[in-house]
Parts: sequence; C-alpha cells; structure tokens
Amino acid sequence: MSIDCIEMGSFGAPTPLSLQPPRLKVVSWNIARGSHFDAIRKFLINANADLVLLQESDRNCRRTEHRNVAKDIAKILGMHYVFGIEFQELGQGSRDSPAYHGQATLSRWPLAEPRIIRFRSQSKFWHSHWWIPPIAAFQRRIGGRMALLTHLVVENRSLMVYNLHLESRNANDLRYSQLAELLEDARQYDLNNEVLVAGDFNFDFTAITHNSAVQKAGFENPFATLSGLSTISSSSGQKRAIDWLLIRGAAKAQSARVHDSVKASDHYPLVLTLRL
Repeated sequence: MSIDCIEMGSFGAPTPLSLQPPRLKVVSWNIARGSHFDAIRKFLINANADLVLLQESDRNCRRTEHRNVAKDIAKILGMHYVFGIEFQELGQGSRDSPAYHGQATLSRWPLAEPRIIRFRSQSKFWHSHWWIPPIAAFQRRIGGRMALLTHLVVENRSLMVYNLHLESRNANDLRYSQLAELLEDARQYDLNNEVLVAGDFNFDFTAITHNSAVQKAGFENPFATLSGLSTISSSSGQKRAIDWLLIRGAAKAQSARVHDSVKASDHYPLVLTLRL
C-alpha cells in the first residue's frame, strides 16, 4: 500500500438498516495503536455504537502482533470500515512487509466516497535523518497528520464524517493551522448537510479563540461543558482535555460522556448520541 491508499471492507449488513428510534450513537477514541486489543474490543462491544471513529489504529505493526486492528474490530462488531494511512511506521515493519498507522471509521451503514485530507502544515519531528536510524525506539515515519473523510447515508440523511488526528509535536499554532485546513474543507458542503468532526485534537479546545473559529464555521461542541473531565491521562499522571467531537447541522447532541474509567488506552473514549 502507498500512504495515500484507502482500505475499505464490509462485515455489515448488505441492505439498508432502519434506525428506530431515529438516534445515532457515536464513539470516538484514540486507541493508542490497539495495544490493549481485548479491552478495546470489550468496550466497543458493550458500547453498541452505530458509528465508531478510531485514531492511532495499527496495520501490520510488530508492536500489535501484525494485526489489522481496524479490520479485526469491524469483523467483531459486524460493521463496514474504512482505514486511511497517517504514517508508514519504519521501525515496525520491513521492506517486504511494511507497517502502517492511521485512522479508521466503522459504521453499521455503508461508507462511501472516502478521502484523505493530508494537512499542508506538518511537523518535521517524525522525519528520518542520517543520525536517527529508522528503528522502533526512534519512531521514524513516512507520511503526515491527516483527516479521513467518509460519507454516510442513514435513511436518506447525509452525514459527512471527519476523523482527524492533529499534530502532537510543536506548538499549538501548528495544530490550529491544521484545524483551519479542515474547517476550510468542510465549507464546501452546504449547511443543510450534517457534518461530524471527531478525533484527537491534541489541544484544549475550550480556548476562546478556537471556539469562536469553530462556531463561525457553524459547529457546536457538545463536550465543551464537560471540559472539567479529563479525556486523556498521560504517562506522567497529568490529565488533559484534548479529544473532541463537533457537530454541524440539524442533528441534536444528547448524552455526551467521557468514559474516564476505561484503561485500554492513554486516551478515553468519547460517546455521544445524535438525535436525527
């Protein structure tokens, strides 16, 4: 696979499903490569979501037993899935068997028109240099941060789904620039289209300046009032709010929750119900 390839698969129902009641349950979660696969699987089975957005999903990496994490989870959940490559992990595969890392979107309904938005603004931190060999300990990579866009049709309602992962290195200005690129892309869709943006933003989204930019683009943040709850616990024990889920359109958010008791990743799953 090249880093611009998109993998699609289907373990879901081949015919359209009826949504009764007219609510869509969404999970967004940075699963930290899928290292704790059994715990991730258990939570997602119990969550019984209609739409699942995963960040940091491994494909053929040694650290996750060469699993295709997105495909394996989709098969367990009986869902359609799309996987987009963020990076080729140079220290996790080989020349003949490359390893990848990226975002995956899973749905009970077929996913169409997938597209990768590779941000123009990127950190140089991950690049290989002659003094940094491409071995696992140094986490050298080819690729760049991106958003995976998919189109979901549920009972004649169109939902554009952006699954994003903003840069973890450098200053916030880089993350703000990447977010601005995504908001610019979303402007091509009529305001009557329902749009969902979710993922790992890598910064506290409750900053006034960025709430303003997002609101200007027509989005609301159902998790803003939950900013006192932590969405990530770092290895140092510090807790921050950096994972978010934004919506635009007629759908109304209900039951926003951060599952901060789940220990399957250094991030916590976000769960939201959309009333269509």
